[in-house]
Amino acid sequence: MSWLRRHDPQLVAVRRAVRVTLVACLGFYLCRYVLDAPAMAPYALFGAVALGALSQIPGTPRRRARTLIMVLPVAWALVSVGTLLSFSTVAATAGMFLLGFAVSYVGVGGTRLAGLAAGMQLLYILPCFPPYDPGSLPARLIGVTMAIVLLSIAEVTLWPDPSPAPYREKLGAAIGALSGCLEAVADTWSGDAKGRERLAALLPEATDAADALRPSRLPPLQRPASAGRRDRALSSAAGTARLLLGRAVDLFFTDERGSVTLPAATHLVRETAGCTAAAAAWLRGDGPLPDTGRVAQALTEFRVARMNTDPGGITPERLRLGALALSLGEWTKNLIFAIRIAAGERPDHPDPTPESARPGPFWYAYRRTPALYWHRLRENLTPRSVAFQGALRLAAALAAARLLAGVLDLSHGFWVLLTILTVLRTSAAETRSALRPALVGTVAGSLVAALLLIGGIHPTAYAIALPIVMIVGFAAGPLVGLGWSQALFTLVITFVFAQVTPVDWRLAEARVLDVLVGAAIGVLIGLFAWPRGGGGELHRATSTFLTASAGVIRETVAVMAKGQQPGAAMPEARLAGQLADASFALYQSERHRPASVDWQATLLAGHHAVRGAEALVRSCPAGGLLPCVEPLTSLSADVAGRYDQAAAALAEHGRMPSFAAAPTGLAWPADLGQDLYIIADLRVWLDGLREDIGAVTGRPEGVGGLRARVAQLADGAT
Repeated sequence: MSWLRRHDPQLVAVRRAVRVTLVACLGFYLCRYVLDAPAMAPYALFGAVALGALSQIPGTPRRRARTLIMVLPVAWALVSVGTLLSFSTVAATAGMFLLGFAVSYVGVGGTRLAGLAAGMQLLYILPCFPPYDPGSLPARLIGVTMAIVLLSIAEVTLWPDPSPAPYREKLGAAIGALSGCLEAVADTWSGDAKGRERLAALLPEATDAADALRPSRLPPLQRPASAGRRDRALSSAAGTARLLLGRAVDLFFTDERGSVTLPAATHLVRETAGCTAAAAAWLRGDGPLPDTGRVAQALTEFRVARMNTDPGGITPERLRLGALALSLGEWTKNLIFAIRIAAGERPDHPDPTPESARPGPFWYAYRRTPALYWHRLRENLTPRSVAFQGALRLAAALAAARLLAGVLDLSHGFWVLLTILTVLRTSAAETRSALRPALVGTVAGSLVAALLLIGGIHPTAYAIALPIVMIVGFAAGPLVGLGWSQALFTLVITFVFAQVTPVDWRLAEARVLDVLVGAAIGVLIGLFAWPRGGGGELHRATSTFLTASAGVIRETVAVMAKGQQPGAAMPEARLAGQLADASFALYQSERHRPASVDWQATLLAGHHAVRGAEALVRSCPAGGLLPCVEPLTSLSADVAGRYDQAAAALAEHGRMPSFAAAPTGLAWPADLGQDLYIIADLRVWLDGLREDIGAVTGRPEGVGGLRARVAQLADGAT
């Protein structure tokens, strides 16, 4: 028991094994021995296995139960199509390819759809083999329905899993820690001598809480990754919270002497602290839904105060602090807006930036849910999407297996396809690593099964042993590895068929042969269809994203300096960022050697460029900043060039370049008036991007590195 607790602290694998086993055996025994319906029994058992063991459904037990009931019509359709197409090997193969691709590809819509894909594939695989018997379709549908209904009941009543911590709680913790940092900044600017010490103490903890929101730090089933408004808004809020924390860190390392800037800036930072605290309270369930009114009013007051203040006598340091304060207010307003969308609120004003023109960051708030899912499916329908690649790879492997099983007339040919679902991974290397334990386990299980069948054991013994072997077999995969799981599952299949039809030791022989055929097909498809998996595509996708981000930098400065109209750089960068994020998510699911590139920092560099440009362009003066065209263009060319260099290195799978020091001594016109504030905002953005792109090599700094930097700066000030 102590060993089990170490490997499965909450006994999640054991709980699931028990539920699936009891539901599968109850349905199987009821159909086989009470109703005397041999055609119904396998579907009652494999329906539970498909959606209970092969599927990974996120959420609480109640939510998983609702999901199971909702997929019943899809399950009926898959079983029906598989039954009707089994009359011909060609028809069944074509159906396998089309449905295999569709079922896998729709997983791009979110973790719930992706988690159901493998189980739903099995619901077509099982009936698509001979004998062609349309008359048995009602019995098959009853068996599948029984399995799904019983499984949904078991999810909430039979030793249910502990509910995972909701994502909004993690987000609330990160935003709550952020609000403490912002309050400490406001205290420092108000003259509180202890404010800077409090900020130094709070920053590492806030960084830790913000890093907990990164997709790489979360299990795949807990990420807000669906195409719906709520998950999009939660993901946007998390990214904005990390940006806000980055600005707070910039303030700490920039304002080393506690400089006092405009009183309106202090008020703005204090309002951002209050709004983020209210947002954190709502996310924890302790307060009302926050409003953007407070921070919007503070932003207006800050801008009015800047307009009434001559920037000519303000030091560059204070100009930078004011620009950072403005960015804090803008990002806080975006954060509150995203949280209100996540709460289910629809904007009460028309979309100011239609998707057909130049979609804004919250374009999804104005779209209906079906349109959002269709948009996600459409934008990933490209060979450069890892979702498209994975769906096509799996569909080709399953179709080839179905064709070969039909041509060779393999008995129990569905085992060939089941092996592909088990063995085929996102890269050739991952597939090879899974191949050996799968084959060894299958051969070992088949030898034991053959000995039992030769011994002539009575079918009643199989009925008694089945639930025990099922529980151990379903729990063995997550706990001790694929080999044990395959060995025990081979015994499970043997025990099931021994109770349905007369069998002998050749059943074990057929199992080994089918697994070998399935493994060979999986390896070949893995070698020829995008063999490098997420790692290869991540280099290309991230390179494209950084190149698009460089275009955003150049376009933003052209808009602000020359008064040009925005072009297509922003929408292109958004799409490139989505594809790069998807590639990174796949990369995280694979095993790789330590990378020389900090992928999270690289992606954040691109996202910071895009999201910062959105806010800057909205504040751009109508006439542009014509007196500063040359220095602004020179500065943006330097930053965009660094992005292009990093993109080129990624495209060639080479080492990231060592960037030169930032250019100094840029000539700025002496009399700019109020435009000096806009220039300060732009320079803060560009300086931040230069730091972002310089951090893409090596390992991330993390909380330990931040603690050391804060302590070193505090000691130096002392």
